[in-house]
Amino acid sequence: MSRPTTRSSSDFAGALNLDRLGRNLRECLNVVHELREQGIGIKTLKDPIPIDTTDDSPMAELAVALLALFAHMERVFMRERAAHAREATAATGKLPGRPRKLDPNQLAAAQAALDTGQTADQIAAAFGVSRATLYRNLTENKPADQQ
Repeated sequence: MSRPTTRSSSDFAGALNLDRLGRNLRECLNVVHELREQGIGIKTLKDPIPIDTTDDSPMAELAVALLALFAHMERVFMRERAAHAREATAATGKLPGRPRKLDPNQLAAAQAALDTGQTADQIAAAFGVSRATLYRNLTENKPADQQ
């Protein structure tokens, strides 16, 4: 079954917020422009200013531009806040990301157990981790001269 190639005046695309249409200001405005050229309007559901691009008035165009700009600025601020949080975490000496399953003392004990001949499965079970996690942690924490 093929799609119809003609558009009616009631064709529109819905979006929760205008910022969901693109990753930045330019992309949002380009999507709105391209859809408008194809005769497709955009209606947003949750923006503070109701957007309906089927309206050709200058105020409607201004509303679209402003909301796209606000969405872009919010993304910029979000990236800045995330970067600041990473810097603050690094300043306290904590590692970013998920906490390690095994601390350095446990890794040393696991390496000693491996050296005495215990199997990796036994050691992993004793520490409550998988064999793959054990090997990954041991490999990541080896000194450079032993790798």
